[in-house]
Amino acid sequence: MSIGTTSLFASSGPVTHIAPGVVFHLWGLPITNSIFYGWIAIVIMTIVFIAVARRISVKPKGGLIQYVEVAADFVITTIEGAFDDKSKARKYTPYFITLFFFLLANNILGLIPGVGDSIAIHGVPLLRPFTADFNATIAAAVVTMGLVYSASIREMGGRKYIRHFFMGSPKNPLYLFLGLIEMMTDLTRVISLSIRLFLNITIVEIIVIVFAYLGHVLAPVTAAPFYLIDAFDDLLQAFIFVLLSVMYIATAVNHASSEGLIEETITDRVGANPARSTVEAGS
Repeated sequence: MSIGTTSLFASSGPVTHIAPGVVFHLWGLPITNSIFYGWIAIVIMTIVFIAVARRISVKPKGGLIQYVEVAADFVITTIEGAFDDKSKARKYTPYFITLFFFLLANNILGLIPGVGDSIAIHGVPLLRPFTADFNATIAAAVVTMGLVYSASIREMGGRKYIRHFFMGSPKNPLYLFLGLIEMMTDLTRVISLSIRLFLNITIVEIIVIVFAYLGHVLAPVTAAPFYLIDAFDDLLQAFIFVLLSVMYIATAVNHASSEGLIEETITDRVGANPARSTVEAGS
């Protein structure tokens, strides 16, 4: 991520803070540097997207609006491709589009010089990337998986959603045990989503700082390749987080849709020819 210029040339080596620091209190609540910078990212993102929305037209335009449109179209295509029913995909598109650009904005803003250890208040860095805080990434994962679980239950029904974890009858001790393991494994998605994003952002940040320190006066040169890698990783990690979340919810929704289609087909066949269906059932 960013390079803390106050610590790059310290005799003891580079310094980077993994844990967020409290910079001030608001109504008695501690506000960390990552939360504060996350708020700044939201304000910047809101201003940028309002400006982009006002410039959207039928005729393509260059500049920032072109990149936003390309990224948005790519994410929308990915979401629609994951769902069997495009109308259901559109229900969840606004959330995942917002999530993608929110994560991307926070990742990219961490590349700005001065973010990190450069600006400090009472020894605490003022600005820290939101996605470099494990508390932030786990919060994003909890909210996202909450949407996934609620949508799955709404589409499948509570009983069917619980039932799909069990291969056979839950009365069988083996199937019951495997089903419980499957349910616990499903809950670990929150941890896997949050840890993947946090570690990728934080580790690349540390690598950039280390190579900048090793370069001394040539810090911009030695750190430049890793800045480029970091920029690509920021885009990739935001997309992976959204892609995995979309696949989780699409799997449940598609499963519910396929079951509903099978039930409707059976009902239609029985209604069309009840005698034949009775014979087939007896045979």
